[in-house]
Amino acid sequence: MFGVALADDFQAVLDTLPPDWTDLWLDMRIFDEERYIEAATLLVQINAQPYSKHDWHWRLLVAHDFGHAAAPETVRGTLSLLDDQGIEGELVAREARSGRVEITQMWGRPESVRREFARRRHQ
Repeated sequence: MFGVALADDFQAVLDTLPPDWTDLWLDMRIFDEERYIEAATLLVQINAQPYSKHDWHWRLLVAHDFGHAAAPETVRGTLSLLDDQGIEGELVAREARSGRVEITQMWGRPESVRREFARRRHQ
């Protein structure tokens, strides 16, 4: 059951996504269920949603640039902490969304703000 480190596995999933991805849903399970509490105390940082009576232990919600989910950098860092603790498991990408855009009210904002916003969104 020894596989790729969770952080590396997560990066491999990210590398397959198109540049305009917005949301990613992953399922995660650990191999040694006796370490569930230890893993859960680390996964709380990314608001992992626990399953009950399910084959998988948690659902991870990841947002690319905006949204109500964990940032990819934070997810990668948290999974690295699990790797550092020797907690092994696996990830499965369940759904990825792309092509949506953030709606932001720009009325009344100076042109410098509009340009900066556009620059950050179109890197």
